[in-house]
Amino acid sequence: MNEHHSKPIRVFIADDHAVVRQGLKQILSKTRDLLVVDEAATGQDVLTKMKTLSVDVVVMDIEMPEKSGLDVLLELQRTHPHVPVIILSIYSEDQFGLRLLKAGASGYLSKTSAPEKLVEAIRTVHQGGKFVSPALTQQLVLGLHTDPLKSVHEVLSDREFQIFLMIASGKPNKTIADELCISVTTVSTHRAHILEKMHLTSNADLTLYASKHGLIG
Repeated sequence: MNEHHSKPIRVFIADDHAVVRQGLKQILSKTRDLLVVDEAATGQDVLTKMKTLSVDVVVMDIEMPEKSGLDVLLELQRTHPHVPVIILSIYSEDQFGLRLLKAGASGYLSKTSAPEKLVEAIRTVHQGGKFVSPALTQQLVLGLHTDPLKSVHEVLSDREFQIFLMIASGKPNKTIADELCISVTTVSTHRAHILEKMHLTSNADLTLYASKHGLIG
């Protein structure tokens, strides 16, 4: 790609921490073929601004208030199917990357990745590729085959997995309901299904499982 004679790639940054957004903008501002056109601090803000913005690539944290990164990703798949989304996360890619790629993300980066990796990822997905690490590529290949030894949490749906992590992190049902814009009853129903699928009996069990598997800090 000739970065001096082509239009810059228009990037939209979404993260609930202003310091992180500023850091990302500083990284991208040093690269002539990338242009940050706007930013958002909440999931709902992303969806609202995307209605009027002309964007080539979205770079978004998976942990967003109002609407989670997963919810926003699924919504953008419906409204902007041709705009690639790169997910940033504090979680290692081996825990979340595969699930998010299956949900429609074009790339997955840990926030501990080197700045040049983000630039490389944006260029890659803009050209129609997927940005994954060698380790995640191997997971994708292995995922083509049924693995009888796969982790228990992998049987959860995307919504169940999301609620499982929120419960394991100590969030009460009312908070989860408010953040996901669903009823407390729906959260309770999901919780019951999660416990049944994972053969566990309590929130404490969920927290212990998530901690053991490196799903929460």
